[in-house]
Amino acid sequence: MFIEVLKSKIHRVTVTEANLDYIGSITIDEELLAAANMIENERVDIYNITNGERFSTYIIKGEAGSGIIGINGAAAHKARVGDLLIIASYASMDFEEAKNWHPTVIFPKDNHLR
Repeated sequence: MFIEVLKSKIHRVTVTEANLDYIGSITIDEELLAAANMIENERVDIYNITNGERFSTYIIKGEAGSGIIGINGAAAHKARVGDLLIIASYASMDFEEAKNWHPTVIFPKDNHLR
């Protein structure tokens, strides 16, 4: 049996831009992606701490060290500049393997690694 478990989480980052005129996705600073064990085009769930919205999208790699967290396309209606977010990705694995799994969780400060 396979189950879905938390793979990676970026906890409490701030939206730096929201662009309605885009096909869709979330742009995330490349340094944050590496630290969180996430990759470009990976599906992520976004939990907006500020307004309670939840949505899924995929990652676009942003400039390393920029601190960018950009919400693009229709999702820009669900998160505005200044909103706090949790960004989570999940993995499918065997139930027994999952019992010993430990996700990667990072807590950036001002959208940057410490």
